[in-house]
Amino acid sequence: MTETRTPLMWCGEEVLRHPMKVLAAVSTAYIAVDTDGRVLAWNRAAADTFGYQWREACGRRVQDLIIVEQYRARLELFLAGSPAEALRQHVTTRMRHRDGHEFPVEMTVTATDDPGGRIYHAFLSDVTVAQRASRFTAVEAAVSRGLAEAESSAAAAQRLVEAVGVQMGWPVTELWVPDEERRVLTCAARHLGPAWRLTQFVADEVETGRWLPGRVYQSGRPQWIPDLGADTGSSRSRIAAEAGLRVAVGVPISTGGQILGALCVYGDYAEDPENTLIALLGGVAAQLGQYLERRRAEELAIDLARTKDEFLALVTHELRNPLAVITSTASFVDDELDTLTETEQRSYLSTIAGSAQRLSAIADDLLDLARLESGHLTVEAVDTDLSAVIRAAIDAFRPQATGKNLTVDTDMPERLPLHGDPHRLRQVADNLLSNAIKYTPAGGRITITATVDARHITWTVADTGIGIPEADRPRLFRRFYRASSARARHIPGTGLGLVITRAIVERHDGSIGLAAHSGPGTTFVVRLPANEQSRFQ
Repeated sequence: MTETRTPLMWCGEEVLRHPMKVLAAVSTAYIAVDTDGRVLAWNRAAADTFGYQWREACGRRVQDLIIVEQYRARLELFLAGSPAEALRQHVTTRMRHRDGHEFPVEMTVTATDDPGGRIYHAFLSDVTVAQRASRFTAVEAAVSRGLAEAESSAAAAQRLVEAVGVQMGWPVTELWVPDEERRVLTCAARHLGPAWRLTQFVADEVETGRWLPGRVYQSGRPQWIPDLGADTGSSRSRIAAEAGLRVAVGVPISTGGQILGALCVYGDYAEDPENTLIALLGGVAAQLGQYLERRRAEELAIDLARTKDEFLALVTHELRNPLAVITSTASFVDDELDTLTETEQRSYLSTIAGSAQRLSAIADDLLDLARLESGHLTVEAVDTDLSAVIRAAIDAFRPQATGKNLTVDTDMPERLPLHGDPHRLRQVADNLLSNAIKYTPAGGRITITATVDARHITWTVADTGIGIPEADRPRLFRRFYRASSARARHIPGTGLGLVITRAIVERHDGSIGLAAHSGPGTTFVVRLPANEQSRFQ
């Protein structure tokens, strides 16, 4: 007896009857089992579908071969006494291949009662390709509809992850975008499947290069994790595996060669990492990239119009006001010169000089802005003591602080050596300190601290002033933009100081941002590299 002669084996005896020869030749997988689930027959199509040859399958329990663990108890109940209505129905379920991956199967079961007991006959078809095509079509349609109907980039991001997560049946779908100021990725949108408890897994930000989203963003290439439990280099993968997630895929979101973020999905069953799966997510990411590019162009047009309005406001108020003071004061002095005392003349000249200095400062800021946008903002680095730079700025602004009865506290080392441009760093100190004084009411407090570790100098300027509303914070470093709290109080300003400050800090390979703040006031945090030369360009 050979396999060539008998392509279908009924375990323990040859089956040469005509119907069995037909079952051996059909392309549909055929499996027969007894009431314990032990395999009695297994044709070539079953071997091709599940990876086990008939010699390996016969006599073994089908539960141990191809049934996914979560369905085993249900199968055993079925085998113990299946109701008649459960037979001959088309059922779609998931089964396991010999190599461990799971795939969808369409199955019909019939039963016969032989002298030796009841036998179940199952006819099974791998519907991975058909089901995947249907899912992919549904995903693409849902994504297109979601992006078309979204009113904003944030709404589009949420619609996209929901479309992908729901249509594909993945427990977790996340969209990550870079926060350039803080140099991290933040989760812009997330969809969690129902009934999943993923409190420890959920995170709102990740450093570039870490975890799946960080690796995808940094490399600019798709990443496939076939076994989250084996991804020992990632603590988040370990947490995901403990929560019941098994696989993960991430693809970059890009447009015009620029990486805009990462789209990551996590599944609870092994899925064959064919190119079609990566292609689907890549197509979705491309749709989002094109959408974001269009939105960016629209938002840029709006931003340009707003910037023009803000620049006109700057010209109207910040330039015309000091010019009006100079013009009117000079005219008055000219008309009344013969009657003014020397003290009065000096007072009027001081008023003219103050307004002229204000105009000069605005002109310097505009020139720095022009250099910044043309890429010609110069930084001349030398060995510098940051503590000395900060103390010089405090001494220069002490009269203004005293005039408003402000308390200025400092806590920093005697010396803070770094490689930087002392004149530009003084400009940063002046901008931060003048803002703190300007926006802090009389009797308030300003606290300046600086600490150093092996890698960074952390420099903070905190005040008890009017604060910055949460809605204004994302636009705070945009040129000509001023917080609503400042505009409402008619506090003068150009909206240029923080733009230039950030440019200077970044040219020193540093970062500047707002610290989380409770209560009144604002805290700016500057981080600069310590004990190493920055990459000045």
